[in-house]
Amino acid sequence: MRKTLYIIGLSIFAFSCTSQKNIKKNTYRPKTVVTQPKTVTNSASQEKNKPQITKESGAEFFTTNIADITKNDNTASYGSIVSAKPAGYKVVKTYFPAIAQNFRQKYLILHYTVLPDDKSITVLTQQGVSAHYLVNNLGDNEIYQLVDENKRSYHAGVSAWRADKNLNDTSIGIEIVNMGYTADATGAKIFQPFSDDQIKKVAALAKDIVKRYNIPATNVLAHSDIAPARKQDPGPQFPWKKLYDEYQIGMWYDEAAKQNFLTSAQTDVSMRYNETPFIFLVQTALQKFGYEVFPNGKWDDVTKKTIEALQYHFRPQNYDGIMDAETWAILQALNEKYPTK
Repeated sequence: MRKTLYIIGLSIFAFSCTSQKNIKKNTYRPKTVVTQPKTVTNSASQEKNKPQITKESGAEFFTTNIADITKNDNTASYGSIVSAKPAGYKVVKTYFPAIAQNFRQKYLILHYTVLPDDKSITVLTQQGVSAHYLVNNLGDNEIYQLVDENKRSYHAGVSAWRADKNLNDTSIGIEIVNMGYTADATGAKIFQPFSDDQIKKVAALAKDIVKRYNIPATNVLAHSDIAPARKQDPGPQFPWKKLYDEYQIGMWYDEAAKQNFLTSAQTDVSMRYNETPFIFLVQTALQKFGYEVFPNGKWDDVTKKTIEALQYHFRPQNYDGIMDAETWAILQALNEKYPTK
């Protein structure tokens, strides 16, 4: 009997050990992981839609605007491509262009030279002042390029508009041959007109520039707009309204809006003109529109010259630097149409 029980117990032990061995073997058996290869997306449609780089005489050019103007996004790359050439390495354009970039060119600034054609060329090419383009007064079809658009030209000087300063960094400058102004016996400025040929050239050139760089209407300006305390160009003879009406370039107020503001403006000017709160209100409105004015409640020299600059651009029939009712109505209409973003 004991022998029988011994044999049965030994059999159970042997079976138990065999089972544990099998469990351990199954538990620690390494699993084979099957890794699927990553698929590189390089469809024909993507290649077709990728902006193309062109080459000419060894230079590379990229002439596709990839900006989204509906989002006021100037992200784009346009023009010649300047690349590094590190010794022993190759710079490739496999992933060009990245969308996180923008134009240097945010503004278009118009000037006059106060010099005849030949001297304008000499000064703008041989001295410490320049512009990207010069529009002559010779009646031909030529426009002189003096500076690469991708480079800074020295045309704006100390300048500001809205949140930006030193606009040489962010602008393209167009100089127009014109003799500026002379002062009469009373000290009033008498400005020289521009020829029709010049205006057509400026309009065509400006249209091309603002389209390529998505320059908004609020950033097409006179030199006097960005430096009103020291500059008058291109002056009241420059036809801003013509550029706006016929070429859709730059800013202009809506006549209906001006008329809506005119009655209250007449009351303000006749009843409150020398009151500090009204002067402060005018200065604040000038600042809001874009001019660099520091409200202090006084009709100081900077404020008067800024009003004069506003009149050069938007009320050329009267540019005496006095905030009359029409000028005040125009300023309010402009702020309504072109609010600061």
